[in-house]
Amino acid sequence: MIQAPLPLATLIAVTVALCFWLDRHVSVLSKIGAGMMAIVFGALVSNLGLVPAASPVYDVIEGPVTLVAIAWLLLAVNIADVRRVGGRVLGAFALALIGTCAGAVAGAMLFAGTFGPENFKLAGAFTGTYTGGSVNFISITRALDMPATLFAGATAADATATALWMGVTLLLPVWLARFYPPLPRPVEPVQSGNPEHPYFAGIKVNTVDLALLVSSGLLLVLASSAAAALVPGVPAVLWLTSFALAAGHLTPLGRVPGSLQIGNFALVFFFVVIGIHSRAAEIVAVGIDVFWFVLVIVTVHGLIVFGFGRLFGLDVPSLAVASQASIGGPSSALAVAVAREWPQLVLPGVIVGLLGYAVGTYLGFGVAGLVRALGF
Repeated sequence: MIQAPLPLATLIAVTVALCFWLDRHVSVLSKIGAGMMAIVFGALVSNLGLVPAASPVYDVIEGPVTLVAIAWLLLAVNIADVRRVGGRVLGAFALALIGTCAGAVAGAMLFAGTFGPENFKLAGAFTGTYTGGSVNFISITRALDMPATLFAGATAADATATALWMGVTLLLPVWLARFYPPLPRPVEPVQSGNPEHPYFAGIKVNTVDLALLVSSGLLLVLASSAAAALVPGVPAVLWLTSFALAAGHLTPLGRVPGSLQIGNFALVFFFVVIGIHSRAAEIVAVGIDVFWFVLVIVTVHGLIVFGFGRLFGLDVPSLAVASQASIGGPSSALAVAVAREWPQLVLPGVIVGLLGYAVGTYLGFGVAGLVRALGF
C-alpha cells in the first residue's frame, strides 16, 4: 500500500495526467471526460487496496487545492461576452436554466422518500451542474457536506445522463426542424472547421501569469474564509464565487491567461480523491437511484426548453446548443454545434456555457434551500 505523502501525491498526479491524455487522444473516452475517468481510476486503486482510506494528502486536495481551482475557473468567466451571443441563444439558455430548476424541484418531490435528508443536497447539486458545470457541482456538494459515496454515484449518473442528452440534442434538430423556424444565416462570416476544445486550447502563459494566478487564487480563498467567519449564515463557497467573479471583472486578473486551463487541471485532483473515498458496490447501488432522479430533471428540462422554445418562435439549433451548454457545459455545446455544422453557434454555445459557471452556484443553493423549506 502506498501511504507516504510524496509517493501518494505522485500517484494522484500521474493519474490526473493519464486522464487528461486519454480525454485528449482517445475519442471514445473523451465522451466520458477526464473528471469521470479520475473517479473511476481513484475508486480502482482504492478498492484494490493500493492506497489508504485517509491521508493528509487528501485533506490538502479536498481543501485549498479544490477551493483555489474554483476561484481560477470563475476568474475565466467574462459576463460581458454575453452581448456577443445574440437574443435567440440567450433566450434559449434562459429557458434551459428554468427547465433545470423546475426539473430539480420535481425530482426532489418524487424522490423525497428515497434519499431522505440528502434529497435537498442532490436537488441543489444537480441544479448547479445542469446550469453551469462541475465547478458548481463541487462548490455546492462541498458546502452541503454530501457523502463521498453519494457524490460518486451522483457524478456517475450525471455523466451517463449528459452523454444521453448529447445524443438527444444531436438528433432532435433532425426530427423537429420542420416544426421550428430555421436557423438564421450569420450576418458576418464565421470560421468553420474543428474549433479547439476550451480546456485544450493553446495559450501563452509566462511566469508572471502563473504567479498572479496562484497568489490571487489563495487570496480569494482566504478572503472568502474570513467573510464566512464574519457572516456564518452564508457559505464560504458563495463568498468565493462572488469575490472571484468580482475580481475577474473589476481587476486585471480576468485578463490573465490560463485560469480556465489550470483551474480545470486542479479540479481533477479532487475527482481522483473522491474516487479513492468510494467503494464500487456502494456507488453502483446509489447510482441507480440517483440516475432516475437525474432522468426526471433532464426530461423536465427538455420539455420546457423545446416546448416553450417552440411557443416563443426560437429555432431548434439554438435551443439544442443552449440546452447542451446547460446540461453538459461549454465543451459539449461546442461539440454539438460542430457536429451539426452550425459554426455560427460555436462561440455563443461556449459563452453561455461559461455564463452558467457564474450563475450555477447561486441557483443551486437557491433550489436546495427551496426544497429544504418545502420539506421534500
